Amino acid sequence: MKIQSLFLCFFVSVVSMAQNPIIKLSDGTVEGLTNADKSVRIFKNVPFAAPPVGDLRWKAPQAVKKWLGVRQCNAFSASPIQDKPMPFMCWSEEFIAQPEPLSEDCLYLNVWTSVKTNKAKQAVFVWIYGGGLSSGSSNCAVYDGEEMAKKGIVFVSINYRVGVLGFMAHPELSKESGHNSSGNYGFLDQIAALQWVQKNIAAFGGDPTNVTIAGQSAGAFSVNALVASPLAKGLFHRAIAQSGGLLSSLKIKKDLAASEAQGLLFMQKANAISIAELRQKTAEEIQILSHKMTDRFGVTLDGYVLPIDLWQHFANRLHNDVPIMTGWVTGDGALMGGESMTAEKFKKEAQNNYGNKTETFLSVFPAQTDAQSKASQIKLGMFEFAVLPSHSLAIFSKYPAYLYHFSHVPPDKPNFPNYGAFHTSEVPYALHTLNKWQRDWQQTDRNLENTMSSYWVNFAKTGNPNGVGLPEWKNYKKQTGNIMELGDKVQLQPAFFKQELDILDTGSTFR
Repeated sequence: MKIQSLFLCFFVSVVSMAQNPIIKLSDGTVEGLTNADKSVRIFKNVPFAAPPVGDLRWKAPQAVKKWLGVRQCNAFSASPIQDKPMPFMCWSEEFIAQPEPLSEDCLYLNVWTSVKTNKAKQAVFVWIYGGGLSSGSSNCAVYDGEEMAKKGIVFVSINYRVGVLGFMAHPELSKESGHNSSGNYGFLDQIAALQWVQKNIAAFGGDPTNVTIAGQSAGAFSVNALVASPLAKGLFHRAIAQSGGLLSSLKIKKDLAASEAQGLLFMQKANAISIAELRQKTAEEIQILSHKMTDRFGVTLDGYVLPIDLWQHFANRLHNDVPIMTGWVTGDGALMGGESMTAEKFKKEAQNNYGNKTETFLSVFPAQTDAQSKASQIKLGMFEFAVLPSHSLAIFSKYPAYLYHFSHVPPDKPNFPNYGAFHTSEVPYALHTLNKWQRDWQQTDRNLENTMSSYWVNFAKTGNPNGVGLPEWKNYKKQTGNIMELGDKVQLQPAFFKQELDILDTGSTFR
């Protein structure tokens, strides 16, 4: 009887294991899980690079060490080292990385696929999170890929290093790199993840020749960086940038010398004399020490990962030119912060910037009162942060580009302020994850979610968001100015923001 019982237990165990999907990858075998109705296979915590720890801290990602046996990939990996994630302002817990675990060992990705065979060739959608390049994770609830996979794409979400561990440059690091460059390690992580996709995504039923990169906020900066980077050439075929971009006069970029100077200052504040000494400190110590810095670590125009002159690079059509879908949210302007200028000061700044065009400028961005001045500054912030970079990305592409303006205000949450159409609020609609966000959803919301996610999926499949039953989205041209408004009603807006775009020269907007 004991032998029979042991055999029965073994048999049940084997059957149970067989119910979970198992896939052989280039570096080893992984076992995932399925969703409730078994329609989607899910693999979480799949390594795409070696842990960037010890001597690999502040280095380009290295190859994964192959493993024996079957790796369990049924739960998210640790998020990258950052300050403890917690809800703030408009961003409730659904938009925030899980508070733990956090680890320097964070270079993992996740895959959702509805394909049951590797013979299929579905379009691949790679999601890159936001967080100011200083926070974030692929494990945020609203980044779940199940519903998008049900719509017929292979959905991938990736982790990358952030903050001081992801973006610090330093002369020592530049010297040891072999490329006279440093910083941008987070972007190199993203490139490594895309290289992994090229090698492995066919095993999940994905088509490595049809990859779309997509991201929001810092994820949109990342998409811009990948479109610009010579190192990412051939790794993707379409790009979606939501609320943000590098083709802006905002101070979100530094040249290598300035970034290295920031790294030297960090070393000084850390009371260290070498990179080797900094590598001896724990990741948590390094993160705490970064609080002594007044400026965030971020994008470095290093001449290796990114061109030194970003504008000229795009103007000369040297970027990875692919079909583009890009846009912004009404609330993007609120991110600019800072003290509002009085109406009088705003008018003086306008005169300094626009000279004989000042009257035209003030007709579009009025400042008769301080309140009116504040509203114009918020609107200008939206243009500076997202509209102008989106517009520039579109006009530099030889392919059809699709621009949108998201204006829908999500339903109120009890005992929670109404932040309007706030920065990031479009993401759950685009990724079909309203079911992960606790609000009293109305039919209008469900309709918008289905429409937007269909646009996103169609674009990933074909480079064109249009499809049966969807309002026609015409591509953007400077002559027509077609921009799709994604609001309570989805409708194409010809010549949308034409006056604003006509007057705003990218190099002369308010800093």
